Amino acid sequence: MLIRPGALEDAEATARIHVDSWAAAYTLRGPSFQQRLDLHRRVPPSFVAEVDGRIAGFVGVGPSRDPDADGELYVIYVHPAHWGAGVGRELIRAGEARMRELGHRRVVLWVLDDNPRARRFYEAAGWRLDGEQRPIEFLGQTVSEIRYAKQL
Repeated sequence: MLIRPGALEDAEATARIHVDSWAAAYTLRGPSFQQRLDLHRRVPPSFVAEVDGRIAGFVGVGPSRDPDADGELYVIYVHPAHWGAGVGRELIRAGEARMRELGHRRVVLWVLDDNPRARRFYEAAGWRLDGEQRPIEFLGQTVSEIRYAKQL
């Protein structure tokens, strides 16, 4: 497995992973491939994971959008064919290392409340619920997000 910085040229592969992972993880209708492709062309991920020369997952990190934290893990997705193979663990480690390099110490992430698989993944990586939650509008539906935090 190779972890490398994400690039604009990765947009189609990361958008496909985003859509396929969403479909496997949620019953909630997700964004279309074109919507994700537009996003990934504007904002490449921080890192991608390659397995056998193909992108298997990605992570995006940066400054926190919340005033009570320094950094934020914005997104992490692994293609379902690679779930449980360690790709996500390597990506989250790379994302955390980047946030440390950027000087972020208190970091957060938001996840849909109704995603037990992702929640177990974050908890196994040392992230803890911090009590914050919020409703968000997503594709015409109101869903609940909960926040995890970690001290780096």
